Amino acid sequence: MKKRLLIVDDEPSIGLILEHYFSKEYSVQLKSNGQEAMNWLQEGHYIDAIVADFEMPLMNGLDFIKQLRATTKFCDIPLIMLSGKDETSNKITCLRHGADDYMIKPFNPEELDVRIKNVLRRIKV
Repeated sequence: MKKRLLIVDDEPSIGLILEHYFSKEYSVQLKSNGQEAMNWLQEGHYIDAIVADFEMPLMNGLDFIKQLRATTKFCDIPLIMLSGKDETSNKITCLRHGADDYMIKPFNPEELDVRIKNVLRRIKV
């Protein structure tokens, strides 16, 4: 059975690129913002890992991390953040609040794939 990957990004092109790349190995679910993703998770959907954008409407990446980590049911889901901002303070803030990794856009999907696999291996999903 394929592992399930949730991609949360308000840029449709990023979502489509990631869906295309990862759909061979993962069952991919796309959401366009943090609020939509949280609502979907709270409906009872299970996911193995999340890749989320830092800058999104309705609920930005930092608020998404905080809400995800504050919920016992979702606090252990591996989370990799993507951002167009290469600011050390953003990286540190995301990592401090519970992101497992942080990558800068533009990025190589193969590198993201390796990072996802590494996080999943560490938690033995």
